[in-house]
Amino acid sequence: MHPAHFLRRKAAGEYLKSKYGFGSEKTLAKLACIGGGPEFRKAGTAALYEPAKLDEWAAAKISAPVRSTSELAAA
Repeated sequence: MHPAHFLRRKAAGEYLKSKYGFGSEKTLAKLACIGGGPEFRKAGTAALYEPAKLDEWAAAKISAPVRSTSELAAA
């Protein structure tokens, strides 16, 4: 079994921004408090994110292809 690879919150925000074009350290911190963010673990005061969980969360946020914003409201 391979040990999990974890990113601290700053690196997780950079990972999301570079791979998907959205997400930040501050967004992850806010979502950790109010909910709705990717799954994470705690190690002392550090929040730790697995890249696979970040990918799952980001993919769930991205809509299907549309040709206009009115299509989003219909979906």
